[in-house]
Amino acid sequence: MAFFYEEPSHTFSEYLLVPSYSSAECIPSNVSLRTPLCRFRRGEEPPVSLNVPLTSAVMQSVSDDRMAVALAREGGLSFIFCSQPIESEAEMVRRVKRYKAGFVANDSSIGPDETLADILALKDRTGHTTVAVTHDGSLTGRLLGIVTSRDYRVSRMDASAPVRDFMTPIDKIVFARDGLTLSEANDILWEHKLNALPVVDNEGNMVAFVFRKDYDMHKENPLELLDAQKRYAVGAGINTRDYEDRVPALVDAGADVLCIDSSEGFTEWQRRTLAWIRGRYGDAVKVGGGNVVDEEGFRFLAEAGADFVKVGIGGGSICITREAKGIGRGQATAVIEVARARDRYFEETGVYVPICSDGGIVLDYHITLALAMGADFCMLGRYFARFDESPTNRVMVNGNYVKEYWGEGSSRARNWQRYDSGDSASIKLSFEEGVDSYVPYAGTLRENVTETLSKIRSTFCNCGALSMAEMRRKAKLTLVSPVTLVEGGAHDVILKEAVKRAK
Repeated sequence: MAFFYEEPSHTFSEYLLVPSYSSAECIPSNVSLRTPLCRFRRGEEPPVSLNVPLTSAVMQSVSDDRMAVALAREGGLSFIFCSQPIESEAEMVRRVKRYKAGFVANDSSIGPDETLADILALKDRTGHTTVAVTHDGSLTGRLLGIVTSRDYRVSRMDASAPVRDFMTPIDKIVFARDGLTLSEANDILWEHKLNALPVVDNEGNMVAFVFRKDYDMHKENPLELLDAQKRYAVGAGINTRDYEDRVPALVDAGADVLCIDSSEGFTEWQRRTLAWIRGRYGDAVKVGGGNVVDEEGFRFLAEAGADFVKVGIGGGSICITREAKGIGRGQATAVIEVARARDRYFEETGVYVPICSDGGIVLDYHITLALAMGADFCMLGRYFARFDESPTNRVMVNGNYVKEYWGEGSSRARNWQRYDSGDSASIKLSFEEGVDSYVPYAGTLRENVTETLSKIRSTFCNCGALSMAEMRRKAKLTLVSPVTLVEGGAHDVILKEAVKRAK
């Protein structure tokens, strides 16, 4: 007879935190959200930690090199998507590693015969206001000039005006030759009062930009996540099919941590993948596994050598695994059980294997609940897909800006390698486990993450906690009824915004 859990599984929205005593020292600025990312032994320091407990999901519509840089600045980590050719994923990792050196690989170019309309479309697509004009419009073409927002006024120019008519030509801009140091580049920026310095090779081909704002931003980001060489830290996704080729390429590119991207982690395929990595690299390469939703799944991956374990099946906003296959578990219940399993494993073995809550985050406070329930960090897709830095297009739908967002289990992603059928010849599935959608556009990552972290730190203080470990010790959680959920929001009033919309 099938095994039945006696209690129903629950989601984050079914819980609230009950406040505890807060001392005078318990203020948000004193709260540390630093947390281990990879396994470590009792008495030792974690080999890799996060300065904030946020990672971006291994998804085409979420995590590329631009997202990785933006999140590392705030203290978190991105896992670049693996549903792409091996070399293109490795190149994204290399771009992140080059970025912290201050030289930003050019990723926004246009040709001289294109128009103002093309410039505006490129700006909407990338969010960049500084564009290199190259002879053939390619990213590495011969530099002819640059275009910034100061070079044109939309209200006073015809959209069909060619770029060559309003760009700043190369004989009127300051540029540098490839090979100079970052210190030398910054000296040029300050000496000439520049916002951007193009860098070209000996043939005049575009190589990179150095931006003044990056120098300023470094001073404003004390939590930025760096590797031992002071470069931005970055993660990368792998699958259980081509890992023998993909892992070496990503390691050579400089990936700090790998993560197996799979629909379900309690499989022989993940064990084989982890065994191959351990056999070739020992403990030098850090790699997480998942996803699982119970103690048995956690122990399987911990004993197989996973450096962290992802928790959650079917809880993502674009995931339809539960309705397609009837498999999964309420995210809160899954996190609670796996966190207890992690603690028991630590007591028995002296090895601490961090867990990641992946999915089920709808509101900011759900992140705080996941941490209180025992998650060491969270992985988010929809949350990050809304920002300028995600790799998808920003479009207008019904008068509102939105961004495209699709699941790795959708036909659009065509990421069938994450589904382990055991038949290497049969990769494509006959049904989807993800949807293609839009999410409301929310602006920059920095603005939103700053607000989210402020809420988390404030709630930690309400619970009398100044660290992640203290939060787990002191947190008191209560289940709530559906009526309590109604009571918790604005109710029995007429919101002024609703009146304005009605007019």
